[in-house]
Amino acid sequence: MTGSRRYPVLDLSAFLVGSWSLHRTILSPEGQRWGEFTGSASFTPAGEVLTYGEWGTLRLGGYQGSAFRQLRYQLTGPGQAAVYFDYGDFFHELDLREGHCDTTHPCRDDLYRGEFEVLDADTWWQCWEVFGPTKNHTLRTEFRRGDSGGRGM
Repeated sequence: MTGSRRYPVLDLSAFLVGSWSLHRTILSPEGQRWGEFTGSASFTPAGEVLTYGEWGTLRLGGYQGSAFRQLRYQLTGPGQAAVYFDYGDFFHELDLREGHCDTTHPCRDDLYRGEFEVLDADTWWQCWEVFGPTKNHTLRTEFRRGDSGGRGM
């Protein structure tokens, strides 16, 4: 997923706040498409916290239905945040000052390795590779500002 274009983000709130379309592909360890999520996302500011919400349609195997997720981005510095799950537990650090960030999240016996890249003022993506005894897959998500319906990667 690594691209050659990187767009530095020095003001994370100014960059993220607003509405985004998103398209997430769920892949097997071998790269086969298992499913996808297509929908919308928004970042809403409240002081030094950005509340992230996403909603849309999940297609996974024979299942198709609505899905929702919420996270909290606690701003910690220029282009930086500590990301928390909606129930309060820490998820990961994020630093987009150079337009790119690698991070990890241990989840019981599994490990999530995340990569984020900002392509321009209106496009960014993230990729989470998950390894472990209970989970083994890749989640690739592209975000486009204000675009309806999301796009494939």
